Amino acid sequence: MGSLDVRQRLLLLGTALGLTTLALAGCAGSDPVPLGTPMPPVVETSPTPVPTASGAPTASPVPASVPPVPIQRSDPGSQVAPTVVPPTRLTIGAVDIDMAVLPMGVDQAGQMELPEDSGQAGWYRFGPAPADTAGTTVIAAHVDSLEFGLGQFVRLRDIVAGETVTVASADGTEHAYTVSQITRTPKTDVALDQIFDRSGEPRLVLVTCGGVFNRDTGHYLDNVIVTATPVA
Repeated sequence: MGSLDVRQRLLLLGTALGLTTLALAGCAGSDPVPLGTPMPPVVETSPTPVPTASGAPTASPVPASVPPVPIQRSDPGSQVAPTVVPPTRLTIGAVDIDMAVLPMGVDQAGQMELPEDSGQAGWYRFGPAPADTAGTTVIAAHVDSLEFGLGQFVRLRDIVAGETVTVASADGTEHAYTVSQITRTPKTDVALDQIFDRSGEPRLVLVTCGGVFNRDTGHYLDNVIVTATPVA
């Protein structure tokens, strides 16, 4: 999936995912294929303050389009920060997807990082986790890579509404979701503020690349986006 420049661009992951065919055009060569376009830059001048032991705030990098994380403050020792339990595995039995999930942040260019291995997915660790009661858990992956070949997220295009997605967390809990929507959207039209929502109803969003491969730019034109809601 999109390198997000040369290797990892979130909303620009990919391999050529046509409506009826899969092509690996541009997926071989001596250099990684640039997949996608940059995400909004990290807000460097007004980052979300996070209290430290010394009392000085530190920055938590997030895309500029994502609302600031609300943080409650109190006297030292009066409140314990909630424990975030990261997702570790993603399975979708209907399309034979079974992938390790790694926590990923943003790079210096403000783009979401992804595992270089197209057989692994990345969870946006500055956003909600599966156990959170609000917001979108974002998991994305390369659709292919020169080194690791075709990735499992190529099969996102085959998912249909109603199928089950299971996300296992580090504490052993399994979170089940039902697919509600599958879209293939031009990258220029992707609503990042909706994908990285932190305050709405809990949901899971999976992202990879699709559409026509542009040989001139080395990019794919669309994103395949799967949205799923928690099973009650």
